[in-house]
Amino acid sequence: MELLLETVALYSLKLAYETEGHSPILRDDPLMGGCDREVFELLIRRGDMAGIQGEIGRCLDLALGAVGGVATVLGWELGRLAENFGFVLTMEGLEAPLTALKSYLQDIQ
Repeated sequence: MELLLETVALYSLKLAYETEGHSPILRDDPLMGGCDREVFELLIRRGDMAGIQGEIGRCLDLALGAVGGVATVLGWELGRLAENFGFVLTMEGLEAPLTALKSYLQDIQ
């Protein structure tokens, strides 16, 4: 689960900050901030859904801004997927919306 959370965060930040001709954003990049595997592992162990949703939500907000907001086709779909993720109430329910977000963010890179 930690890897999936980290991947969604990474793809979001890549979309928001990575530019052509510059070094790619990697997992150990300072831009990742609190969105690394160890942080997510701790949040999962604590059962901190609000913390997980807060960290991922911050990254998704940046990605949403990068695609022009919910008024665009890409942004509308990303916003819908982010909203689905925000409605999850349990750790067990995280996998499906995270997988959908990861796939979508990967596709629009």
